[in-house]
Amino acid sequence: MLDLGSLNSRQREAVVHEGGPLVVFAGAGSGKTRVITFRIAHLIATHDVAPWRILAVTFTNKAAGEMRERLLGLLGEQGAPVQVGTFHATCARLLRRHGESLGLSKDFTIYDDQDQLALVKRVLRDLGLDEKRYQPKAMAGRINRAKQEVQGPADIETPDTWSEVVRRVYTTYEERLQQANALDFGDLIYRTVRALEADDSFRDAVIGRFSHVLVDEFQDTNHAQFRLVQLLSEGHRNLCVVGDDDQSIYRWRGADRRNILDFRASFPDATLVKLEQNYRSTQRILRAANAVIARNTDREPKELWTDNQEGDAILVVRTMDERDEARLVLRGVRELLSQGHSLSDVAVFYRTHAQSRVIEESLRSANIGYRIVGGMRFYDRAEVKDLLAYLRVMINPADDMSLLRIINTPSRGIGKTTITRLLDSAAEQARTLSDLLDDELTRAQFGSAARKRLSAFHGLMSSLRDIAASGAPLGEIGAELVNQSGYAEMLRHDDTPEADARFQNIQELVASMDEFEREHTESTLADFLENVTLHTSADDAAGGALAGDRVTLMTVHAAKGLEFPVVMVTGLEEQVFPFKGIDPWEDPEELEEERRLAYVAFTRAKERLVLSFAAIRRIFGQQRVGIPSRFLTELPGEDIEWIGARSSSPSRPSAPAEPRRGPTDSYVDYSEGSDLSDLEGLRRGVQVRHPKFGVGEVTEVMQGSPPRVSVHFPGWGTRKIIASYLEPA
Repeated sequence: MLDLGSLNSRQREAVVHEGGPLVVFAGAGSGKTRVITFRIAHLIATHDVAPWRILAVTFTNKAAGEMRERLLGLLGEQGAPVQVGTFHATCARLLRRHGESLGLSKDFTIYDDQDQLALVKRVLRDLGLDEKRYQPKAMAGRINRAKQEVQGPADIETPDTWSEVVRRVYTTYEERLQQANALDFGDLIYRTVRALEADDSFRDAVIGRFSHVLVDEFQDTNHAQFRLVQLLSEGHRNLCVVGDDDQSIYRWRGADRRNILDFRASFPDATLVKLEQNYRSTQRILRAANAVIARNTDREPKELWTDNQEGDAILVVRTMDERDEARLVLRGVRELLSQGHSLSDVAVFYRTHAQSRVIEESLRSANIGYRIVGGMRFYDRAEVKDLLAYLRVMINPADDMSLLRIINTPSRGIGKTTITRLLDSAAEQARTLSDLLDDELTRAQFGSAARKRLSAFHGLMSSLRDIAASGAPLGEIGAELVNQSGYAEMLRHDDTPEADARFQNIQELVASMDEFEREHTESTLADFLENVTLHTSADDAAGGALAGDRVTLMTVHAAKGLEFPVVMVTGLEEQVFPFKGIDPWEDPEELEEERRLAYVAFTRAKERLVLSFAAIRRIFGQQRVGIPSRFLTELPGEDIEWIGARSSSPSRPSAPAEPRRGPTDSYVDYSEGSDLSDLEGLRRGVQVRHPKFGVGEVTEVMQGSPPRVSVHFPGWGTRKIIASYLEPA
């Protein structure tokens, strides 16, 4: 007999639920996975449900593996036949076994994201569509969203030209998939839902297989996934869904928390159980998390509580800037080590990947090992490596490996055949690729299209080498590279969250160049590149020795489902966390999702929680005054301790002190779009000084990130300059 004595009353209620629809709202750290596995074991051990007639669905292979292990621990080998898997794996298995009536062979190929992108590009070429106008990633993303909504090509409405093109591309894309006997990831769920709704043979074979369906993390399901579980539970209606609307943080990739909030609208007879006892965190941490999430209006009411100890006060620390914040992290880690903690006890969270750079550098400087979860080290990111390759070729044209990386990045139509011919010629003549590109006779040996593209790339690199040799500040060199190379334009046209993150990373790289020069006067571009290379090499060398015990760095999105004794959440400023552009009047749902992110971040901490914000932050190539995040002002005053911040009340810090003005400040007109409204404005006719070109007159102020101005310098002509490199004359 299965022993249920370890369950609390609410957990037990969910586990022994007799049958029919059940929705379990499981707060953070309340034991939701325990409830699902015990419910499955109870069905088998007490109600004699055949294990193979139970389907348990979750979102990650890791979660599915953990569920299987727990079932084996509760039931032994009797639990092995339970069907446990991700949505995609479950659908792939069903389609392979029962997809003959759909025209699918058992050995169909599953295309990953790269395969899908390659096919979309091929379709665009075959339809004669310009990839610059119809970005392949954006087109693939639109097709994926359609499949999440269970929409085929014919279901796409066409109120504008873009939508008409989407329908054409989607139609041809589906034809090519069928020809290749292939499905993409979105197809696995989309095709299963369509088959269950319209194909009697498939429906009869699948619906009868399961008598119980259980779904974990239900708040993260999209429309297609909701339709799927509805269909799989038709007839028996033994559907159990478990999740927490307060931890729904994936709206940007299609998740719809209304699926769990409105579950009883679809299943009016559903039983509702709330799990509110938390087994993870201290009472103070939970009170802080509750105070923040309670401000959201559109949620299922619940309040986490715990029998755990009261715990230490939550520290809220005001730092001077992002470098000081990184030093705070380092000091905190060292103090925790002295108290007996291990490095793996500590996690550092940030809202965006770009924020990791200064923290990484601080930890590296102290030889403290770290690992990045859900991402990679800053200088290992593809877009950063691409721009570093450009910089290397700019000062060392003989660097063929770096040149090969960038010759068609961003895409400029220089294909593999052209590159192979260049490599063959270089080998035959014992010359570098740059030598060949500099040679007009060599370029003339190619066809007109290839010759034109090679000449354009040669011209670009010549211009960039001139900039590198001009003695301009490093940050200005980086900004010119980002704009002239077309990298910024490529990412701006790729309208996806991933492209936004990549653009932030290249802005952060430019900021790192500027920062390096400010910290190392008289430094050169070669010095900067050497510093980056030595740091990343040191990282690799230290990796083996420190692999077992490292500080964990991650975005808050990546932290969901994890827990740590100590959590430090950095960058708690308006426009950083909550993220920039959040306007509660225009889109209150965006702000509520940011608040859910804060709730997730705070509830990852078991024993200690440290929150930090900076008075000044230079990020994404811009310097801004740090306004403490609204989430900090919502914390209960009796549970927090302010460090380095004066406050007029226990729960509301005063605005940080105004920054001291100096020669490194940015001088830019706020009306042109900068956040730096407290600094002296620029306008036409103002005299400014540049460290290389001397005194000049402003002729134009331009919007952008970073802000730029055109200045006429006697003897140098008119130059476009990043505003932060100018000071009043």
